[in-house]
Amino acid sequence: MFGFLKEGFQKIKQAMSKTRSALSHRIRSLFGKPWNEETFEALEQILFEADLGSECASLLVEKARSTLRLQPKAEINDILKIFYEYTLSILQEPPFIIPKHSEEKTPHVILIVGVNGSGKTTSLAKLAYQFKKQGKKVLIGAADTFRAAATEQLELWANQIGVDIVKGKTGADPSAIVFDTLTAAKARSIDIVLIDTAGRLQNKTALMQELEKIKRVMQKPILSAPHETLLVLDATTGQNAIDQAETFHKFTPLTGIIMSKLDGSAKGGIVLSIYKKLHVPIQWIGTGEKVEDLEGFEPIAYASSLFEIS
Repeated sequence: MFGFLKEGFQKIKQAMSKTRSALSHRIRSLFGKPWNEETFEALEQILFEADLGSECASLLVEKARSTLRLQPKAEINDILKIFYEYTLSILQEPPFIIPKHSEEKTPHVILIVGVNGSGKTTSLAKLAYQFKKQGKKVLIGAADTFRAAATEQLELWANQIGVDIVKGKTGADPSAIVFDTLTAAKARSIDIVLIDTAGRLQNKTALMQELEKIKRVMQKPILSAPHETLLVLDATTGQNAIDQAETFHKFTPLTGIIMSKLDGSAKGGIVLSIYKKLHVPIQWIGTGEKVEDLEGFEPIAYASSLFEIS
């Protein structure tokens, strides 16, 4: 969505600092020791603890094993480069679901989903800020009507960013809010519509039914909506993020993921793990708490930051 800028690369690298310490720095500490079964097990444990997942961890260990078998004098940078290239090859595979294009002169509708506490509302606000910075007219639909705090927080963000918001009373029908938002968006010639939704995974059936109803209602004012469905995941939750992604993906096919709180996590390997399993692309990553702290995901920046490749 944005051109890849050096500034963005540096922000991603900075956000990955905890993961880098937990991963590449620990891998480097293994060199200088004899490479035996115990060392390879230690390597696999390091990779697993960074939430690369058991499959990726095993594959990377086998790549290291075969490299050191053929090149006993291979250095740490040789191994890390192999890990980097493998990571990049996975992230550059095409996704299974491609976002739809909105028709000419029709608002582009983005449905935002995620569990409570994932950083969903803040991530939506950051996304609104990014689009506004591009000169787009943005409208927010506050359809998480089950939590009064969610609407209040979103309204504060909307005022701070300078975008309009459509809201209802606590407990109001989320679909009615969505319909009103899209109807208003068409009338006002809005470019981007961002819809916040409730995240209650403890009641999966109700969540599925609500999301299905929201999507049906969306298609009354805008037949092709939603054009994108983005899931917000908290990077600090590690493997739980995969379970959340699988659950939401069953209910509503995801076109992308916003990985929040990456700057606070030592488990940044989850990005690779999720893409390998679901082939849902990471589109954005949260790099801090400020409204501008959102970067378009760049596989090269991520892979090089993960394994400390310059």
